[in-house]
Amino acid sequence: MAKKTAKTTRKRTVRAAPVDSPKTRLETPAPIPLDRVLGQRRAHSTLDTALRSGRIHHAWIFHGPSGVGKFTAALAFAGVLLDPSSAAGLTGQFAPDPESQVQQMLARGAHPDLHVVVKELARFSADAGVRGRKLASIPRGVIDEHLIGPATLRATLTPGGLATKVFIVDEAELMGGVVQNAVLKTLEEPPDGTVIILVTSSEERLLPTIKSRCQRVSFTPLDDGAMGQWLAESGLELNAAERDWLIKYSAGSPGRLVRAHESGMFAWQQSVGPMLNELDRGGYPLTLAGAMSSFVDDWAKAWVKRGDPLGENRSKDNANRIGARRMLVLVAEHYRGQLGDEAQRDRAADAIDRVARAESTLGSNVQVQFVMEELVAGLAR
Repeated sequence: MAKKTAKTTRKRTVRAAPVDSPKTRLETPAPIPLDRVLGQRRAHSTLDTALRSGRIHHAWIFHGPSGVGKFTAALAFAGVLLDPSSAAGLTGQFAPDPESQVQQMLARGAHPDLHVVVKELARFSADAGVRGRKLASIPRGVIDEHLIGPATLRATLTPGGLATKVFIVDEAELMGGVVQNAVLKTLEEPPDGTVIILVTSSEERLLPTIKSRCQRVSFTPLDDGAMGQWLAESGLELNAAERDWLIKYSAGSPGRLVRAHESGMFAWQQSVGPMLNELDRGGYPLTLAGAMSSFVDDWAKAWVKRGDPLGENRSKDNANRIGARRMLVLVAEHYRGQLGDEAQRDRAADAIDRVARAESTLGSNVQVQFVMEELVAGLAR
């Protein structure tokens, strides 16, 4: 991960770019130097070895937990591949000239041969059916228009780098089986100079035929040192208590830390945590379910009010479900911390099971207040 503010770390909150932007109507973050991707030495070593060899595989899978730098690394890798100035420096690491024309284009999000494919592109499809779909998957229309079709065309710029075109598919696991099969032919026989990078936090959802054709690069949670360095560069203003809690909660994922911070989950923990402790001691805090529901409701109202330039579904019902799931994650984390205690293990495992059932109930359009009341009652039993 690179130096970011809390706002820019939310890569999934995609904003519309100017109307005359080439090739895409979504802003693409500027790539950072590959050696500035924090906490991923093994992944960086794999990529640097490939770059120095001059033999670049045409298809890659960047896999690992959410929010640990996979997408950031994919952009950095693409920035090296597309730039003819890239070469091994005095340290032996492969990198482009930061002042090159290609790097300037990438910094502006204006490189015509870098294609970032995300589910949000559905909002700009020529097909009304694709535009009207919920952003729960990457539809076939997006893949056809932004990967399969462009892959058959000649590169816009004069080739010279290790790749002529790079496609990055973020959240690749959101491609269904039919869509993955459609991508398969392009993975099998890509045009010369074309590199495709599939970024995923759920590699098991990719078809075996997809995985067998890709070079895999594993990404892992950041250690405490890397998390501390990332926080120091992030621009987030945190007091010591919130910083310590967020680092523990995020489990080595800067992306998860930012989502928790923006949701105000530390304040949730300060209120809900002591009541969960009371439950653990055999008590029954009468205000727990109400407090959980109130936090969710307040967050959902604020989220809906902010709106979204891409027309994301910001209905109150959808917001309630998203907020409730975050609250359930907070409760589940409370009990995961007890799994290492033999005396608490069975009760903690049962509690985590109850949280999972509560999350399933949310999908049935049951009111958040009812879900929380049932959960608290079950945890008390």
